[in-house]
Amino acid sequence: MSALALSVLLSLVSAVAYAGGAIVQEQVAVSHPHEQYAPLRRPSWWAAVALNGLGGLLHVVALAYGPLSLVQPLGALTIVFALPMAALFVGRRAGATAWRGAIMATVGLAGLLSLVGASDAQSLSTAQRVFAGLVTAAAVVALMIAGRAAHRHPVVRSVLLATASGIAFGMSSVFTKTVAVDWSGGVATADLPSLAAIGVLATAGLMLSQASYRGAGLAAPLATLTVVNPVVAAAVGITMFGETFRYGTTGTALALSCGVVAAGGLILLTTERIQRTHAEAEPAAAEREDVFLPAPAEAPADALVREGVLVEQVAALREELLVPAPAAPAALTDGPSELDLDEHPAPAGAEPPVYYGPFYGAAYIPVPVLDRHRTRVKS
Repeated sequence: MSALALSVLLSLVSAVAYAGGAIVQEQVAVSHPHEQYAPLRRPSWWAAVALNGLGGLLHVVALAYGPLSLVQPLGALTIVFALPMAALFVGRRAGATAWRGAIMATVGLAGLLSLVGASDAQSLSTAQRVFAGLVTAAAVVALMIAGRAAHRHPVVRSVLLATASGIAFGMSSVFTKTVAVDWSGGVATADLPSLAAIGVLATAGLMLSQASYRGAGLAAPLATLTVVNPVVAAAVGITMFGETFRYGTTGTALALSCGVVAAGGLILLTTERIQRTHAEAEPAAAEREDVFLPAPAEAPADALVREGVLVEQVAALREELLVPAPAAPAALTDGPSELDLDEHPAPAGAEPPVYYGPFYGAAYIPVPVLDRHRTRVKS
């Protein structure tokens, strides 16, 4: 097998590994929504980490055997592989809009990456590394805050977090290239901050990508991450590493057109997910209204008047019946009657009469009370 064919094969397997890792991450996000960033106790999440690591390793090996202009565009096939794999393994089928968006994003990204020309290997100065690190940290934190503010819109929140994850992964690749250029048979003290930045950015990208799959499906966050990651790396390569687009002005125009196509694909994927969310929410809302909020039947005006009069009569009768009153004395005693008690109140020191209030809205019924102090049983 030639080196070019091996590079193509490794790139395809790398894309499949990335797609498998994304599917597992999305399933973990669905099954454990409260552990959004790092569900460390879930073996399936570690399986997703292993798949992503395998994809990254195969991508690096493919770059060793093939040109960058071929390997990078093939890496954009991750989203195309993810849709049929999700339908096959987890039963998550994508609609026609999602397929169109995925194909547009892949074609646009592949065209954009194929037009980026190579340049002589060069590194970044210390000031450039500090500036890149600060700008990256500010962008990631700002996107995280915006994602938290958009918690009521899961798709928007997912795209924001996926964008932050793509920026973190892209800048991790930039620092990796910087360390690789500076590498001279050993790790120098000046490279330790760059190695630390690689570890922090890679970890942040992994955690943010895990959080982006919560409540937004698979296609939209994966496509966003797949597009943003290489675009950020390419933008830094053009601005800081002296890379340019091929074919001069024509290549630059074609690259911009490819960027527009990729952005259109992302918009289609996001729109498709929002429409699906609304479509799933409407039957649930209708079902809740049918169960808990039944619509009142229409009635003629005279019936409403009669009903209002009847309600007033019932309210007056209930108010009259539910007012507590003193219980009548027992029939076994020879005490005064109820009328006598009203005219001649009981003397001071006597026991107060027993009152019986309403019981669950029932009418008041006086119960005879036997006074054990006044009633004596003679043998």
